[in-house]
Amino acid sequence: MKVLIIYDSVFGNTEQIANAMGQAVGSAAEVQVKRIDSVDAQELNGLDLLIVGSPTRGFRPTEPITQFLKGLPQNSLKGIKTAAFDTRVSVQDVNNAILSFMVKIFGYAAEPINKGLLRKGGIQSAEPQGYVVKESEGPLKEGELERAASWATSLVKA
Repeated sequence: MKVLIIYDSVFGNTEQIANAMGQAVGSAAEVQVKRIDSVDAQELNGLDLLIVGSPTRGFRPTEPITQFLKGLPQNSLKGIKTAAFDTRVSVQDVNNAILSFMVKIFGYAAEPINKGLLRKGGIQSAEPQGYVVKESEGPLKEGELERAASWATSLVKA
């Protein structure tokens, strides 16, 4: 199985999640983990699974991830299984009414990533996932790397 994990990262947390996923599936698949600024659209050819992740910035994915998805040709992901993830602050941990309200309205980055993948013909292989950072700059909450590795492994097995 050929797998490409594309991510963007601001403080390194999303990069850690992407690398944990890549290491977890590396023995069962031909996998590449690449930062968004080093990805060429030609690398999508022959993929079985594409996983895309971004930190949540202003309730959205980063601009490079958004532009990459918008720039993909129509149906360029046809026949490719896709999955989306983000890193985020937990509204329960922050316990801020305004943030909770804003998240209810705007959500997190994984959902728009997932929609972008589907618009380009991707086949959703799992619900979008969010991995929690303790503060806006991190570190990741305990157990998140293991949870990401398990999720990625389940995508390859599916």
